[in-house]
Amino acid sequence: MNKITNYIKETKVEMDNVKWPTRKQTIGFTTAVILVSVLVAYYLGVFDFIFKLGLEKLLNR
Repeated sequence: MNKITNYIKETKVEMDNVKWPTRKQTIGFTTAVILVSVLVAYYLGVFDFIFKLGLEKLLNR
């Protein structure tokens, strides 16, 4: 039981040292992640479409 109590105390000390992002930073990071995800999905979708067309032309000679 002593180990668990010690672990919880050490965890609390470490959590006091954490510098949490502000609301503005969190919104900015979330927006950046969503934007990058959409751009990567679009990029991969374009290449998927190009490869699909290429395979269709190759297989339907």
